[in-house]
Formats: sequence, C-alpha cells, structure tokens
Amino acid sequence: MKMSIHRRQISRRSMLAGAAALGLTSTLAACGGSDDKDSGDSSGPVKLTYWSWAPNMEKVAAIWNKKNPDITVTVSKQASGAEIVSKLITAKKAGNAPDLIQAEYQSLPTLVSNDVLADISRYVGDAKSEFAEGAWKMVTLGTDAVYGVPQDSAPLMFYYREDLFKQHGLSVPKTWTEFAEVARAAKKAAPDAYLTTFSSNDPGLFAGLAQQAGGQWWTVDGGGKWSVGIDDAGTRQVAEFWGGLVQEGVIDNQPMYTPAWNQALNKGTHLAWISAVWAPGVLVSSAPDTKGKWRMAPLPQWKSGDNVTGSWGGSSTGVSSDSKHAEAAAKFARWINTDPEALAALVKYPAVYPAATKGQSGDILTTPEFFSNQKDFYTTAAEIAATAAPSAWGPNVQTAYTAFQDGFGSATKAKKEAQFLSALSTMQSKTFDDMKKQGFEVTEA
Repeated sequence: MKMSIHRRQISRRSMLAGAAALGLTSTLAACGGSDDKDSGDSSGPVKLTYWSWAPNMEKVAAIWNKKNPDITVTVSKQASGAEIVSKLITAKKAGNAPDLIQAEYQSLPTLVSNDVLADISRYVGDAKSEFAEGAWKMVTLGTDAVYGVPQDSAPLMFYYREDLFKQHGLSVPKTWTEFAEVARAAKKAAPDAYLTTFSSNDPGLFAGLAQQAGGQWWTVDGGGKWSVGIDDAGTRQVAEFWGGLVQEGVIDNQPMYTPAWNQALNKGTHLAWISAVWAPGVLVSSAPDTKGKWRMAPLPQWKSGDNVTGSWGGSSTGVSSDSKHAEAAAKFARWINTDPEALAALVKYPAVYPAATKGQSGDILTTPEFFSNQKDFYTTAAEIAATAAPSAWGPNVQTAYTAFQDGFGSATKAKKEAQFLSALSTMQSKTFDDMKKQGFEVTEA
C-alpha cells in the first residue's frame, strides 16, 4: 500500500504522520526508528535516560534498577506540556533524544510526525490486554504500531461539596440539562456563589468535554489525508451550553488555578468542580479547609441513560527513535506500566492513576484523604475510566490550544454565548490553516 500524508514534500516524516493517524499499518515496521538500528542490548550493561515531569519518578526507577543491574534507568526531570514536546523535537533533530519519554496522549501525533517516537509493537504489542480499549487506542493511534505504553488515565468526573449540596437542597446532576438546573438553583440559594466556573485557561478540559459529546477534532483517511473538525456538532453543543450558562450568570467566568479560584473552592463559593481523577491531589493545596466535604460522581450525560466520559490529561511511556537500546527501553516501559510493584510505586510516589486496569483497584489504591467520606472512590473511578471515549488528536494540538485560550478568553470576559461559538469557529480555522501551512493535505470536516 502506498502511503503518505500528502505534504508538498513527501518524506519519512510525512509517511509517519499519515500512518500515525488511522488505518495506515502495513509499513510502519519499515518506518519505525527502532527497527532501523541494532538494539545493542546484548553488548553489555545498558544505561538508559528517561525524560519525565512526574514528581518522584526516580524512586520508581530505583526499584527497577535494583532488580535489573544490567539495564539502569536515569530519570531526567523535565517540564510538561508544550515545553517537553519542543525540547524532544529539538533533541531529535540533533540526534540525541533520550531513550525513554513520558509523552502526553495529545502530543503523540506531533511526536510521531516528527519521527521522535519508535514503533515498539514487536516488544510490547501483547500488553494490549492490560488496558481498556480506549487507553490502548491512545498509543496506537488507530494502527498496528505502538508508540508507547499507557501510563496514567485521567477520566473526567463531577466533584461536588456534599455538605453545601445538602445545605442548599441540590441534587447531583445526571444529565447536562439537570446540571444547568442545579447551576440556577445554586445561584438562587447562594447569590454570592456559583456551581462552578468555565476556565478559558484550560483547553484540555474543554477537549475532554467535547470528547464526551462525540467531538472528533482530527481525523485522517486511509491515504493519510487529514480532516479538521473542531467546530463539529458535538463540540458546538458544548460551547453553546457553557456560553449560555456564563451569559446567564449562573456559571462563573474566572480561570482555574489562580489564587481567586483557590479561595472560591476553599470558601465554598464554588460548589463543584469538573475535573479528572487526579483532582484530590489539587484540592489538598487549593482548598485545604474542605477536607472530607467533597464527593465524586460520574460526569453528567448529554442523553439520559448514556454512560460515557472524556479525559483531561494522561500520559504514556515511549521509546525514542534515537535509542540504541530500543528493546531494553521497551522492557522498562512495559514494566513500569504493568508490573504490580511498579504500579504500586507509581501510585505511591508520583501519585498517578494507573492506566493498567489491574492498577485501578485493590490494595494499590487507598481512599484519597480528601474523600474519607467516600470509601468507594477508586471503585467508582475505575468504572468511570472504563467508559472514557477515545481521543482524536492531531499533529498541531498546541496551535488549537493557543487559539482556544485566545478566543475563549475574550468570550468569557464578554459573557456572550455568541462569542463562544465564534471563538470555536476561529479555533477551527486557525488549526486548519496551520496544518495547511505545514504542508499536510487537509480538509475541513
């Protein structure tokens, strides 16, 4: 099968970009960096470098190193988000990318299209059974290739102040229609408070909400031709819904992760928070006075009876195409994300929620201190994680995210529903134009 991304200049990078998206599986082995060089794993002791931003990851690696003296892993602490992606691409161009990479799911298409990640399917392909289908699809990008082993999962959930809900006679919403009703009731019961806020600083949350609504921001056909559909029906539904509530004045328009937001959570002037499974760790520092007052429930649904959620975050462990020890690196990537002792260490030290299904329940997890009143926290979390919709990422996520912050920043300040929708249209056009400028063959959905 002839395959390319249909850039103006067809190259190995363009072939990988096309293959990375969907249905382009038959020649990935020929393109993958790990298959192009001698693994070097049998030539003596192996030393690997692992770029990670997770706190205390070196403590997890130390367990491996003690058991595997012939393959030692050194963790190099990095920044997360766009910064590590930029550094990795630069390192790849210089030919000195690290052996192992902690890569967020949304960055995988960008890293693959820049030939940063190797296809490690021959080493870890049979690990598929360790993960939920949606999590595994995140690292295969819809192909037979495997560009990483899922590390942590970040399903979206509804967090609420149980004491304030009881005080104001509010019910936990099961649908988004009920959510709007609860927002109005909360504002009426406590005029100086809001149910929650819409944050224009956090495109990852918006993306997760769009995923739940069926949004497919990037897709690609069997010939490697991309389509950008950020302003699809599902995402427009989400933008219109939140824009309407902000305009109505029953949802706050302040960004998250600011001193004002922390105070709103701590003082109870925000009664709820839509966030991912990692939220308890944030509440410890953002709302220290509210310990034991929160509960978690599944995300409201667009249609009664549905059972689906989106994700906000999550990452994988990949092997770089520069690594001379791909097999050894893949062995570590598999171990850290599937071995019971490693999973327990991931929970204990970096405090991640494992993507491996066996790491999402049992003695590995203990009830978060902020949810001492909800002993089934992780049992419920595992049930929700299994319903996460697969994400559809593209090679220029950061462009889309920047456009979101600019457009929705203005829209939230104006408190105009119409501007939420126009901001979404601008986000679509800027993302499309950027891909076209880069040389991708692309259409608008």
